[in-house]
Amino acid sequence: MSERLGVVVRTDSGPGILHQLTRVIASHQGDISSVEIFGQGAGEGESNVYLEIDLPNDPAPLLGELRALPIVRDLEQVATLQTIYGKRVIIMGGGAQVGQVAIGAISEADRHNIRGERISVDTIPLVGEQPLAAAVRAVARLPRASALVLAGSLMGGDIEQAVREVRAKGLLVVSLNMAGSVPDAADLVVTDPVQAGVMTVMAIADTAKFNVGRLQRRVF
Repeated sequence: MSERLGVVVRTDSGPGILHQLTRVIASHQGDISSVEIFGQGAGEGESNVYLEIDLPNDPAPLLGELRALPIVRDLEQVATLQTIYGKRVIIMGGGAQVGQVAIGAISEADRHNIRGERISVDTIPLVGEQPLAAAVRAVARLPRASALVLAGSLMGGDIEQAVREVRAKGLLVVSLNMAGSVPDAADLVVTDPVQAGVMTVMAIADTAKFNVGRLQRRVF
C-alpha cells in the first residue's frame, strides 16, 4: 500500500530543476499526485517546490537521494495538505450571499472537524458572466476541491455550461435558488444561503450521513 508523502525542496532556480527532481522520484517508483512551485521563503536564485508523492516503499532512500542532488539546498518532509486542510468547499458569487453561505459552511465544518474531519472553506466574491464561468471551470483544477457553492441572485449562460462541465468531472455543485439557468444545472438547489453552506459541508463530510444522491428532491 502506498504512503502519501509531503516534501518541500528548496532548490536552485532555473530550467530543468523540476526534471531532475522528478527523475529521482520516478526511479523510486514514486507517483507524484501534486506539485507546486512557489517563491515565498526562498532566497535570491532559489525556488521552493512542494510535492505530494505516493510511495510504495520506505521514503528514506528517496529523500536521501534528493538531498544529494547538487541543485538541492534544503529538503523537509511535511504533512500533506490533504492531512492538514482536507477537503475544500469553494463559495463564489455576490458578496452578501457569499458571506451568508460561508457562515453556514464554516459553522458546519467546525462541527465535523472537531470530530476528526478536515474541511476548509474558501470564498471569492465575483460578478459578471465571464469571470464567474472562468472561475467555475478553474475549480476543477484546484487541489482538494470537493464542492462548489454558487451564491448569487442571477446566473446563467456560460456559467450554466461551466457548471455542467465541472459536474461531469465529479465536482459537487450547490446553487442558491436564484434567477437564471444555473439552478437547473446544479446537483442541489437551496433557498436559504446559510442552510446551503451547512448542507454542502454535510454532503462531503465523511462524518455525516447526508447523501445528495439519495434525496427524493433537489430543491429546498
